[in-house]
Amino acid sequence: MKNVKKMTAFVLLAVTMRAGAVALNGCAYGGVASTPDGTVVIVRNDYFLAGLLRKVYVCKVNGSQLACTETTAP
Repeated sequence: MKNVKKMTAFVLLAVTMRAGAVALNGCAYGGVASTPDGTVVIVRNDYFLAGLLRKVYVCKVNGSQLACTETTAP
């Protein structure tokens, strides 16, 4: 019975540590939207540090290229 409790505690600790490592390592999401005047807005947000690494880019389409500038996040 004592071995089962130790093994259960070890497994729970390992799962918790793995979930924490995944949450702190590169989880991000982004979004892209276009406006009627041809401007494209690209938003990138990291979950690391509660989203403090948020970046917003405003891009103008020029043929097959984008000319982007980074702006402050709202």
